[in-house]
Amino acid sequence: MNRELRRVSIVIFMMFLTLFVATTSIQVLSAETLSQDQRNVRSVYDSYKKQRGSILIDGQPIAYSKQADDVYHYLRTYTDPMYSGLTGFFSNYQGATGLESAMNSYLTGQNSAQFFEQISALFSGNPVTGASVELTIDPVVQKAAWDALGDKTGAVVAIEPKTGNILALVSKPGFDANLLSVHNGVDSTKNYNDLLNSKLDPLKNRATTELYAPGSVFKILVATAAIESGKYTPESTLPNPVKFKLPGTNVYVQNSGEGKCGGKATVSIADALRFSCNVPMAQLGILLGQDVIRAQAEKFGFGKSIKVPLTITPSVYPTGMDDAQTGLSAFGQFDDRVTVMQVAMMSAAVANGGLMMKPNLVETVLSSNLAALSTPSPQQLGSPMSATTAAKVRDMMIGAVARGVSSNAQIKGVSVAGKTGTAQNGQGEPYTLWFTGFAPADNPQVAVAVVVANGGGMGQGGRGNSLAAPIAKKVMEAVLRK
Repeated sequence: MNRELRRVSIVIFMMFLTLFVATTSIQVLSAETLSQDQRNVRSVYDSYKKQRGSILIDGQPIAYSKQADDVYHYLRTYTDPMYSGLTGFFSNYQGATGLESAMNSYLTGQNSAQFFEQISALFSGNPVTGASVELTIDPVVQKAAWDALGDKTGAVVAIEPKTGNILALVSKPGFDANLLSVHNGVDSTKNYNDLLNSKLDPLKNRATTELYAPGSVFKILVATAAIESGKYTPESTLPNPVKFKLPGTNVYVQNSGEGKCGGKATVSIADALRFSCNVPMAQLGILLGQDVIRAQAEKFGFGKSIKVPLTITPSVYPTGMDDAQTGLSAFGQFDDRVTVMQVAMMSAAVANGGLMMKPNLVETVLSSNLAALSTPSPQQLGSPMSATTAAKVRDMMIGAVARGVSSNAQIKGVSVAGKTGTAQNGQGEPYTLWFTGFAPADNPQVAVAVVVANGGGMGQGGRGNSLAAPIAKKVMEAVLRK
């Protein structure tokens, strides 16, 4: 009898121990993750009981909570659709996106760094006031990027190469988050459905989550891989036919304009980049092989999800290709897919002598009593190339702007390094237009990436140099004028 009682006691003890471990894990270890999950509507409901912290730029709120004369007590308010790609939205009915989701634990006062405030609130009976989140965004640069994109669909990311601080992050079209934060469920749901079903897809963040064919901006990566291999220099030459037949196919690769790259029998890698020629790059890609290119892509961050703290969709370099597909991938076609953030990171790494810093949006997090809860410091994400290789790639990018097909990014009196791209998306589909680069080339203050989707309204008539490069120029000028 005692033996059976002992067994039952052990079973009951183990059940209580399991329950204790599970509840502790949920309440302590997983609390922040659960509170930041945009599907956790209960967390959103609870948030309305307290004053949510503000999201700030230069000390001025772009999202804040003001008192409301209803059961929710506070109404989330947004100052400008220009920042919608950053803030996302906070809604009683649709949850939260953007920084409202990524920084939710701080904004609601539930982060572990706010432990003492939580204890104080427990004894006083007053709810914790959420912390404020100050961003690295420069409002002048953000406005320049927003205005430069105009009515085009696309995105701009501007990064400070030495620190990784994000100076501008724009996704267009934007949206008015106030339409979703309203306390009327019928209105909020209608507005959400209108935005969700809009052909313009304003709820998409085209800077961080949307994947695009990179086109010729990918040639920067292939040129880097070639030089890093030790087998090539910028002066290394490749055959320069008018067209190149992809191995094992009846498909021919041609340069834009369907002529030779510079008109000679051979062409250097530097000139192939400067004139943005597909034929030599396809040949170079096949010579390097997909494994070498993929290894270089992974060093730049392809295949990895990072948080800035917005989550960046991993960029993709395909696997299992044959030589023909590898040739196409070498100039940014086939199944290559990138985010605008990834392309900006690539240019920033070249600008920073081969060191790639982790992109960061948060300058500091301040509690309601102005104590600093978090002050992220610059963090190195990787070293995708040597300083020597970075200098050579930089010089090639300078040539592309000064004497090549990326000329519309030129700034008077300033050396600019850059590369345009015009990516094809299938027969009859509008092109995706790119520019990425940095300035000043000899002492970089900003690296930028611009994408113009849907051909900029010109179908297959637009080019990266005609539409994307002028946008990047205005963004770089906004930084340099400060």
